Amino acid sequence: MTEPTLRFVECADADGGHRMAYWQWGEAQAPHVVLCVHGLTRQGRDFDVLARALLERAKGNIRVVCPDVVGRGHSDWLRNPQGYQLPTYAADMLALLAQLHAEMAIGTLDCVGTSMGGLIGMALAGVPKLPLPAPIRRLVLNDVGPAISQAAVERIGAYVGKGGRHASVEGAADAMWALSTSFGAHTREQWLALSRHMLVPAAQRSEDGSAKVASTETGGPYMLHYDPAIALPIRALTPETAAQGEAAMWGLYEAISARTLLLRGALSDLLTHETAQAMGERGPRARVVEFEEVGHAPTLVPPDQHRVVVDFLLE
Repeated sequence: MTEPTLRFVECADADGGHRMAYWQWGEAQAPHVVLCVHGLTRQGRDFDVLARALLERAKGNIRVVCPDVVGRGHSDWLRNPQGYQLPTYAADMLALLAQLHAEMAIGTLDCVGTSMGGLIGMALAGVPKLPLPAPIRRLVLNDVGPAISQAAVERIGAYVGKGGRHASVEGAADAMWALSTSFGAHTREQWLALSRHMLVPAAQRSEDGSAKVASTETGGPYMLHYDPAIALPIRALTPETAAQGEAAMWGLYEAISARTLLLRGALSDLLTHETAQAMGERGPRARVVEFEEVGHAPTLVPPDQHRVVVDFLLE
């Protein structure tokens, strides 16, 4: 399968529930599932290159599932933006995995998480007795750990939710690149591929952000395909709540039993070298791989990046 199927799962919340979109690649009956979860402002199509590489290595006998975390992509927006936090995201992943397991029993479960997606992976792998259909066997954390630098939080908080309108896909891609040069070198074609799924024609986005299948082929102007309110919980962080969150995340990390691979951009301002080193010595004692000339976060598009992940998951 060279293109994924867009599907949906109903998720509970205190305001009547919401619908989360996800992209499914590969064999729908395959017992091996790889759950790939994106970063804060991104969406599930970020993993297209990785998904194709996994399918090629596994000869199609795998399900690669890439959700649009609520508030992003084709998923609904939350009525209460304070729900844009880790407990909601983890609960939604449990609902998704339950639906996948009901359709075909999951025998092997792996998880790949970039930035925010890695925190979600840590929550799934580090909380005992969660109703997972199978234990997480292998976990890939892409440029994230229990401790997140304050400078990175401030940098991210300065731009999240301020995407504006763009006359063309190319113009929007240029604007996103100005904020994303830390992703490292990409060809123009690669960057446009990463950018297209970040956009929705402004005329097609509903007032409440309810899920709808939109295509950049219908023409601009374009807006970023996420709820600007995802920024509110980040901007509400205080040094005290950040410290409490860090302690809680270290507790989750140290409870992980899955084999763990930690990827780090050598220039990352979010995951420091010291934190990565500590993650190699504590808890699951992650294997640490750094990519030179890359900051936060590796996109897993360049062959040297996605090959490391494919080898780890399918060796």
